[in-house]
Amino acid sequence: MTQPDVWAALATLTVLEIVLGIDNIIFISILSGKLPRARQKNARLTGLGAAMVMRILLLFSISWVIGLTAPMFAVVGQEISGRDLILILGGLFLLFKSTKEIHERLEGDEQHAPTGEAHRVSFGSVIVQIMLLDIVFSLDSVITAVGMAEDLWVMITAVVIAVLIMMASSEGISGFVHRHPTVKILALSFLLLIGVSLIAEGFDQHIPKGYIYFAMAFSIFVEMVNLRVRAGRPVHLHEQVPKP
Repeated sequence: MTQPDVWAALATLTVLEIVLGIDNIIFISILSGKLPRARQKNARLTGLGAAMVMRILLLFSISWVIGLTAPMFAVVGQEISGRDLILILGGLFLLFKSTKEIHERLEGDEQHAPTGEAHRVSFGSVIVQIMLLDIVFSLDSVITAVGMAEDLWVMITAVVIAVLIMMASSEGISGFVHRHPTVKILALSFLLLIGVSLIAEGFDQHIPKGYIYFAMAFSIFVEMVNLRVRAGRPVHLHEQVPKP
């Protein structure tokens, strides 16, 4: 690759890594929000750091990653590769986790629990859940990177720059999500959408990413209008029902 091509590939990959990492930041923000406030930032940085290490390790194992696209077995005439299996399992995990989180915020008892009882999740369990999703997001990201660039150092540099940018912005994004409960529900809905797309991708039913990102962008635009209209009137997802 010529020098201009290298810089163009680096810039493109960095932007792509940031875009693909936004979903990761949202998921990490929601999970870390279950921890005591003093440990949330540490969990976010640890999760993003784990994502960076995971992607770099996969980049060093390019031949193994590419080999994951080879068929392993067939289900109802549909060939399933290692990559497909990871995407399907990751999609199912996202559907389960997002549905569970939405239920807890709309129907659960978290907001009614006495002080201190809402934080029942351990730091270790949050990091494990983050790393499980990192594997899925990292795999998709690495395969995309391999298809776009030829030099390994370009791919690794793009990953490091993108993760550093995400680390710097994660606190602001996390704070915004936690200050606005409806944005949190919207973010969880995005994760449901991503889960469905991952499962479809695992079964070789490609959904153009443009459709997904347009739906997300339009939903965000509508929510920003709603936030502007009801400025100063916070929304509470739980209501105390008076006892008879």
